[in-house]
Amino acid sequence: MNKYLRRGLILSVSGILIIYGGYWMMSQEIDLYKIIMILGVLIFSWGFVTIIYSLIRKIERKSIMESRHEEQHKD
Repeated sequence: MNKYLRRGLILSVSGILIIYGGYWMMSQEIDLYKIIMILGVLIFSWGFVTIIYSLIRKIERKSIMESRHEEQHKD
């Protein structure tokens, strides 16, 4: 598990927990829940994009390694 995947999972889970806290605040009629829920969605989105980025990096790395391996066999 690379650092981007780990960071993305942590951000996504914390975003979900923050959104859950926003729902709890909404049920308690605390007006701050709107800001908390927006913050939770932003953190979750940031985590999701980081997870996608880690997958793209992994695919990119594999293709670079394959092309280098092919170049070594040509020489």
